[in-house]
Amino acid sequence: MSAGKRKFLRTSIALFCVICFVVAWLAFGRHGFIHLYRVGKERQACEQRIKKLIEENQALFDEIQRLRTDPGYVEQVARKELGLVREDEIIYRFKNDKEPDTATNQGTRRRGKQDGNK
Repeated sequence: MSAGKRKFLRTSIALFCVICFVVAWLAFGRHGFIHLYRVGKERQACEQRIKKLIEENQALFDEIQRLRTDPGYVEQVARKELGLVREDEIIYRFKNDKEPDTATNQGTRRRGKQDGNK
């Protein structure tokens, strides 16, 4: 091999190594393409979470408005969540296979205002 070819080969190898280093740095560096991809994915996840939280917040706001303005809804929620009943209303409870047979499971009749006792 001649000296010109050796010099060209060395220069080519050095240039190839520098290019490989730059490409590796751009891909795997602190602010490289892979980091950029991960940050983009994280941003999408955050945007989806924000959208979900906004929807939940709106649903809660709507429920608050409904609780403030709709007495029928308040009664429905009180019956469902708190187990409240109206005056002179009869409650039937049926035996559940998982619970032991007790007097409270067979049926009760409530009269008067609710005081939290079941």
